[in-house]
This record gives sequence, C-alpha cells and structure tokens, in this order.
Amino acid sequence: MFALRAQCGRDARDPICSQQCVMKQDKKALTQAYKQRPLPMGVFLIRNTVNDRIFLASGQNLTGIMNRHKFDLLRGGHKNKQLQHDWNELGASKFAFEIVEQMEPPSSGHFDAKQELRVMEDLWLAELKPFGERGYNEPKLTRTQRLARISAKRLADSEKM
Repeated sequence: MFALRAQCGRDARDPICSQQCVMKQDKKALTQAYKQRPLPMGVFLIRNTVNDRIFLASGQNLTGIMNRHKFDLLRGGHKNKQLQHDWNELGASKFAFEIVEQMEPPSSGHFDAKQELRVMEDLWLAELKPFGERGYNEPKLTRTQRLARISAKRLADSEKM
C-alpha cells in the first residue's frame, strides 16, 4: 500500500510531521508579513555630545540609513570628512543617533516618499541650521550654483590638458 505523504516527505498521519508542516507554513507567513511591513522613514541626526554639532540626513529606511552612517564612521570612510575627523578624535561614545521626525506613508492614494523626505529634510535644515560651527552639513546649492560649479570644474579640467 501507498502511505499518504506530506510536503516534507514523511507519513502525513504522523503527528510530529503535521506539526512541522504547520510550523513551516507559519514561518512562511511570518516571513512574508515581515517583508511587506512598512519601513520607518524620516529624518535623523548624528549629534556630537561634546560640542553639540549635528549632522542631519533622511532616508526611506531609518534603521538602515542610520546603520550605514554608523558603519561608515566606524570603518573610517564617512563621506563627511569633518564628522569623520571628530568621530576619530572623540570616539563613538561621544556621538548620539537621534530620530528627529518619522512618517508613515498614507494607506491610500499616490505618495512620493523621496519627495516628501526631501521637503521634510529641507524644513529641518532650515529649522536647525546645522552649517559651519553649528553642524556638519553643507548648505544645499541652488540649480544655478550647481551648474556654475560644473562649468568651473570643466573649464579647469580643459585648461589642464
């Protein structure tokens, strides 16, 4: 006679087998729910607790972007050289990562997360002004300023040749 076989290949009448199959299905459902959960997005800052200078940034996955910045600082490769220098001099214990504002995407309608985060970050940059002695951020350039920099760089590069 043929025995009933479960997905795992065991005899389907075996109670241990049926428990394992249920657990496997539960695990798949939990994994799927985890992958579909909304990620926390928003604005965060890195605060130097010695001199209170801050670095402000935003991201669609706050946990991930904060971990990336911390990793870059720990390995000595953060793109902001002033922040990296202070981190190296003072040590990780003198810096705090703080969430400034978090947002959830609306459940219905069109939502441009990148655009919303840009606006939110710009508002916090205007509010906190983390430039110069107050922070590590560089003021954002206007389109005209960016084009002027590109033109000057190209002109300098062409004169070198």
